[in-house]
Amino acid sequence: MVFDWDNNKNQSNLIKHGISFEEAIAIFADPSILTFEDTRCNYGETRFVSIGQITLATQEKKAIIVVIHTQISQTIRLISARKANERERKRYDQP
Repeated sequence: MVFDWDNNKNQSNLIKHGISFEEAIAIFADPSILTFEDTRCNYGETRFVSIGQITLATQEKKAIIVVIHTQISQTIRLISARKANERERKRYDQP
């Protein structure tokens, strides 16, 4: 897989959510990752929501995060990354 993102968006995401896109791409190595289409709005493109676990470098502990992204061929373009809320953590933890 190839990963891509807007550098300005990466910086604003890091400030707002404390997670860089460089750190967030580790979610795609999680064998338990959950990915589904984001159908909440018409974004003009197909967007996906992925919930998975990574180790946060800044805190050296595991966290469940949510990544919003698009995918064209083998390129995944990150849009947003943040820590999962309680509902999302429960969804991830379901067998």
